[in-house]
Amino acid sequence: MIPGLSYWTLEHGLDNTHPIDAALTEVQGAGFAALELAIGAEGVIHPASAQDECEQIRAQVDASGIHVSTVASGLSWGCNPVSNDAAVREESNKMMEVALQRVAWLGCEAFLYVPGIVGCPFVPDEKVRYDHAIERCRENVARLLDTAERVGVDLCLENVWNGMFLSPLELADFIDSFGSDRVGVYFDVGNLLGYHQHPPHWIELLGPRIKRVHVKDFKHNFDWKGNYDFCRLGEGDVPWPETIAALKAIGYDRTVIAEMLPPAEGLVEHTGKALNKILS
Repeated sequence: MIPGLSYWTLEHGLDNTHPIDAALTEVQGAGFAALELAIGAEGVIHPASAQDECEQIRAQVDASGIHVSTVASGLSWGCNPVSNDAAVREESNKMMEVALQRVAWLGCEAFLYVPGIVGCPFVPDEKVRYDHAIERCRENVARLLDTAERVGVDLCLENVWNGMFLSPLELADFIDSFGSDRVGVYFDVGNLLGYHQHPPHWIELLGPRIKRVHVKDFKHNFDWKGNYDFCRLGEGDVPWPETIAALKAIGYDRTVIAEMLPPAEGLVEHTGKALNKILS
């Protein structure tokens, strides 16, 4: 497995303004072998980025020796793919289609896709009925697969705090229903603990549908008040030995990207040491 860091973990990464050359240097200096790029509504990489701009970034990547094969996107949080508003759904699909093309121009293989929002603690006004959301998601993925297959990029649905796909059985059936190897799961280990799930079990049940992996850590701090927090890698309740063993058992050998938010002083260096320890 290849230890990597999310662009969002870097200073100004969430603003999508951190220079790519600086990002490559920083991740290498912190002991990572990979960097995950990100596409935002504006900034360094965005839906209107030109082909030559993307190819110049790829040239920087190739010169650095850092492995860069994935691109994350938070575009869904501001433009819900399963919105009750058909115009919003159409806008989302168009953004994702052009984002997939940029991923291909960047020479990357996989695109992290948040498939929609039923409900979310940090988007409190978004409320979509579950069955409507799943049906809309099915329509969206079928449409986006046309682009993904054409440009040669994997469309990877992330398990995230969006109120959708709360069971690995449901998610596996959804992925299988398309009959395409271009659609799979971007498996986020730390996100599962927030809804009382055991990551190794999801890995066993999803198996080869897992195309890419995110890691973060989570601490329950349960005190009958429902407290919790995402914490520094290796300092929470994720069962790391069992999780890594489960990934090895399904033959996973691609990037393991640490997505640690928000950026903070010393976070990159700490995460590099912790991730390499976890993987070893």
